[in-house]
Amino acid sequence: MHIEYQPRKSSVLSSSSLACLSDVASINLTSSCAHGCIYCYSCGYSSRPSEGTVVVYSNLVEKLKGELARKRKMPKTVYFSPSSDLFQPIPDVLQTGYEMIKFILEQNLNIAFVTKGIIPEEHFALFQKYPARIQAQIGLISTDETILAQFEPNAAPPQTRLDQIRILTESGIATSVRLDPILPGVTDDDETFTRICEAVSAVGVKMIAASVLFLRPAIKESLQRNISDLKILQRIMNRFSDAKRLAIHAERSSVTAIPCEERESIYRRLFVIAEKHGLGLHTCGCKNPDIAADQFSRNCRLSGEWNPKGLQEKRLW
Repeated sequence: MHIEYQPRKSSVLSSSSLACLSDVASINLTSSCAHGCIYCYSCGYSSRPSEGTVVVYSNLVEKLKGELARKRKMPKTVYFSPSSDLFQPIPDVLQTGYEMIKFILEQNLNIAFVTKGIIPEEHFALFQKYPARIQAQIGLISTDETILAQFEPNAAPPQTRLDQIRILTESGIATSVRLDPILPGVTDDDETFTRICEAVSAVGVKMIAASVLFLRPAIKESLQRNISDLKILQRIMNRFSDAKRLAIHAERSSVTAIPCEERESIYRRLFVIAEKHGLGLHTCGCKNPDIAADQFSRNCRLSGEWNPKGLQEKRLW
């Protein structure tokens, strides 16, 4: 992995085009991500550096302070991060993230984050001072270490993520699990769903959010380039043989998705298994606009439960 340091020229606080993040302020600490998840939707961004390179923004803390000082209306929540991870295995990223979170919490603002990384002890200690203002999602697409090593090569092991969930829930911090993406032909079977639901319910989780993998050209190329097991690659690609273009709820965005009926079937099976383990299920309405709203709760709560009206709420800032 190659790390470059650059000052961020654009605003630190951004408003995502993704509908489920439209009412919060978002922050990315880096361009690209050291976890190297090969299915990441951000691999198609034109501004993304070459594969294996992570650009670390060097001026975020002071820039954030200046931006918040100039705001007439403060965001209710700051979300980490739309296209990178707050807890990447890069010391400067971890330190910058800590300083930013501490400052944001001191301004009486809320923090939401999703991560597949290792959370340092000092971050846990900070979160435990403000449990009502922290909401966490832990990404977990499988409990199989072999699968995770293939698709998320530098992310935390599954047991580490489960241990972190236990610490967060026992600290009174609202914590859910994000099963995203479900990999068609690889992790969409009942056995995988059962193992995940058993594991996360045992550590205090009450809610999971899920969405099925979609493809863009860069995502497809990343899978083809990085999946060494050709049988696994073929199983995924076979499921996209009847795929169609789908306009999702993000600005001018469309993706290749497996048929609506197949996604509905996957979510329904997951819903039944989750319910047996005392878990609720949210699916992402942004990524599944063709699925009827009454089929499942379609706000994936990516930025937490701060907004009970979900996707119907207007932008706050």
